Amino acid sequence: MTEKIIEVRNATVYRGSVKVFENLSLEIIKGNNTAIIGPNGAGKTTLLKLLSRELYPTNSDSSYVRILGRERWNVWDLRSHLGIVSYDLQHQYAGHVRGIDVALSGYYSSVGTYRYQDFSPEQIQQAQQIMAKLEITSLQDKLFAAMSTGEQRRLLLVRALVNKPHTLVLDEPTASLDLKGTFTYLNIVRKLMQTGNTVILITHHLHDIPPEVTQVILIKRGQIIAQGDKQQILTDENLSELFETPIQLVAVNGYYQAIPAAS
Repeated sequence: MTEKIIEVRNATVYRGSVKVFENLSLEIIKGNNTAIIGPNGAGKTTLLKLLSRELYPTNSDSSYVRILGRERWNVWDLRSHLGIVSYDLQHQYAGHVRGIDVALSGYYSSVGTYRYQDFSPEQIQQAQQIMAKLEITSLQDKLFAAMSTGEQRRLLLVRALVNKPHTLVLDEPTASLDLKGTFTYLNIVRKLMQTGNTVILITHHLHDIPPEVTQVILIKRGQIIAQGDKQQILTDENLSELFETPIQLVAVNGYYQAIPAAS
């Protein structure tokens, strides 16, 4: 039996007084690595807040947002199922926080650690083991402000992984990374998918999509304009409509890139 990680039905969602989604519907099945792609202003940030339970749809008998079949979650329980690494989270950490404290803060879903928080030897060891797996053991005592953007991004991934979630939601995963940082991060994401994690990428960069992604959802102005199998959805026509500019798609070694279409 297929397990739906995320199921959204007829959701109308506001941010303040602005209606971002009206009758939004989508679903993501466990094991289906998925890329959600859209231009700036498409509603990607609102969708992320919907999945992290920071926002809820307006009350309606015909609408709901369910994660693993449930509409209501305690954040403490949800973090062991759904690990979220957002671009905004990276900018919330103070520069003086040590690497190990960033990793440990995942146990409390906090930004940094505090005196009242207790960590068992097993929790500390697990955080250190994940840091070793991601090849960032050297960051344990390094200050967050002294790290490169790529190092910070990998550390936030450790923060999510300490709770052993089966699904990861990565928001703009390679934003502000140089080529080496991008390739390193995507290689880590690929290994996570290959070893059993389901990954949901929210991005406007096609190069963020590793070969292991099988499903693509295109979102524009709060509407899903296409969703389905990656090969069927990623076409010149669909992307040109999505970004409102002529696009030619290039595929090499399972990765995609967009170039301007010949005039």
